[in-house]
Amino acid sequence: MSESSQVGRGKGFGLGLALGSALAFGGSGVAAKPLIEAGLDPLHVVWLRVAGAALVMLPLAVRHRALLRRRPALLAGFGLLGVAGVQAFYFASISRIPVGVALLVEYFAPALVLGWVRFVQRRPVTRAAALGVVLAVGGLACVVEVWSGLSFDALGLLLALGAACCQVGYFVLSDQGTDSGDEAPDPLGVIAYGLLVGAAVLTVVARPWSMDWSVLANAADMNGTPVAAWLLLAWIVLIATVIAYVTGVVAVRRLSPQVAGVVACLEAVIATVLAWFLLGEHLSAPQIVGGAVVLVGAFIAQSSTPAKNTGEPVASGGPERELSTRESAA
Repeated sequence: MSESSQVGRGKGFGLGLALGSALAFGGSGVAAKPLIEAGLDPLHVVWLRVAGAALVMLPLAVRHRALLRRRPALLAGFGLLGVAGVQAFYFASISRIPVGVALLVEYFAPALVLGWVRFVQRRPVTRAAALGVVLAVGGLACVVEVWSGLSFDALGLLLALGAACCQVGYFVLSDQGTDSGDEAPDPLGVIAYGLLVGAAVLTVVARPWSMDWSVLANAADMNGTPVAAWLLLAWIVLIATVIAYVTGVVAVRRLSPQVAGVVACLEAVIATVLAWFLLGEHLSAPQIVGGAVVLVGAFIAQSSTPAKNTGEPVASGGPERELSTRESAA
């Protein structure tokens, strides 16, 4: 088999993993909302998710314990923003607004990342990227139906926007150290410690000792269908967190941060479709159109972000920065 064929197969496998990651992440809200409606506080569901995933990933944390000494700030920031912040704000938002709307607002993050690049890092951006921001803002206006005076709960929308801001931190921190060669932090180790930090923070905030644990022994209602609460929790922990993170990280290593990030935007579409069929959360035609526009804007903004250490904008379709070829144990 030629080298080009092997590269093509590797990228195809990476794309499949990225799609699988988006599907896994997209199912988290659909599984969590019945638990919330059954009586669990959104923060308690987040704590169960993060603490359960941290327990599963604990062996990886032990294996990469050197990260505690080498990158303590990165681990703390990733745990606070990329794990605890994103999930707490997201789960709190879906307790007040539909899952699809919450995710569509959260996926305004690629546009916010572009703002970070332009105004904080002071790196140039392309016109296509600016167009992506305009499209994302216009799409969000359709999603929330601004012409009807914010028909959705305003607090729920603000919570979803908080998730988007935390996701900006996730993208920025995930990119830290990728140009360090063999000294770059192993992404699986960062995820493992991020989950541990997130679990520790959420333990203080959520106070799980006050949780109604009996809810997990009963059935939760999923649009009229009773489903065992423990089964929904197992899905959230194992599929929507552990497998979602791991497949996403492997996909980034086989593709590139830009390509994997764009594919991850499909999480919003997947979550919306799942919520439509499993939770009966129907969206209006303008909201569907607005959601599509948000995803197009996110695609343009994400794929047009300039590479590191360059003073020139990245042209559309230009070469993407490759991940370092570190071979640290995963």
